[in-house]
Amino acid sequence: MAVKWTGGHSSSVLCLNASREGLVASGAERGELTLWGGEGVAAGQLRLPPADDVTSLAFSPRCPSRLYASHGETIGVLDVRRLTEPVERFRVNEEEINCLSVNETDGFLAAADDSGAIKIVDLENKKVSRSLRHSNICSSVVFRPQRPQSLVSCGLDMQVMLWNLQKARPLWTTNLQECETEEDNPQSAGQLFNPPLAHSLSVASCGNIFGCGAQDGKVRIFRVTGVKFEHELEFTGHSLGVSQVLFMPETYWLLTGGNDGKVFLWDVSSGVGKQQKSPAKSLHRRKAQAPASTRKDGKLNKVASNDHARILPKLSIEHGEKVNWITCAEIKGSRRVLVADQSSSISVYPLPES
Repeated sequence: MAVKWTGGHSSSVLCLNASREGLVASGAERGELTLWGGEGVAAGQLRLPPADDVTSLAFSPRCPSRLYASHGETIGVLDVRRLTEPVERFRVNEEEINCLSVNETDGFLAAADDSGAIKIVDLENKKVSRSLRHSNICSSVVFRPQRPQSLVSCGLDMQVMLWNLQKARPLWTTNLQECETEEDNPQSAGQLFNPPLAHSLSVASCGNIFGCGAQDGKVRIFRVTGVKFEHELEFTGHSLGVSQVLFMPETYWLLTGGNDGKVFLWDVSSGVGKQQKSPAKSLHRRKAQAPASTRKDGKLNKVASNDHARILPKLSIEHGEKVNWITCAEIKGSRRVLVADQSSSISVYPLPES
């Protein structure tokens, strides 16, 4: 049964984030931003002018009191110890921002927007150092842990891209529509009506494994190897689009939230955990199998169909409302998943111990 955090917002909560210290931030429509203590009591509230929706939040990994918040085309830098007007603002995007990510050195901030642009802000020099681009709305961008110059992104162009801050062009690109054909999956004929528009990305703590949630209801797991990435496995649990994916810290446990009102917890270590210890051996082993999941010409071949069968959720939550955002926080010594939906409240569910 969910615990409800109420009283922080008057409209739909759009985004969530949690600091290492357990402070939770939530953003909502009309510029509403709220800070929460572990007891679910609002510790601070602010309305960001000019009341544009707060669409993404990111705590600084180096300075937990610093919070980046996107509202409209603006990024506000806030001090959570004194939640007043932003101490700084960046106006570098031309359209509404969908996602923010800060690298682990707190040196660069990535902001992905509706135009498909990803603006990379040099936080020391306070200027845009690089502008990257998708051909349609860029829905998610994430810096890779342990690799502060590397990031991944995805968008409604069905592209997943690997970037390095030294280059303006992607190092590697995959089109999710090319992951399978109608012959591979009879249901894929419906892809014409339900294409794999990519909504959300999350990178595991190792920095080499990342997951992608898409409109076709599938979760795809990729492995980065050098300057490219490979399609490791995919599985389906949601009956509608996957709006959110989130790797829990230091594990290969993946939380997913969907438009079907469900939240799942998956353990993907059986597919990637053992191989992660020896990427060279796992690559050799996969090459010896058929069909392989490698790509040489910019196209992904199909992934072995038994990947669908061996991944089952460890936990299933019937949340009941379309999921806007999920985050994980330690509350009273145990991990919880926080869910934002179409309502003005936040739902908090217990998670099993790993």
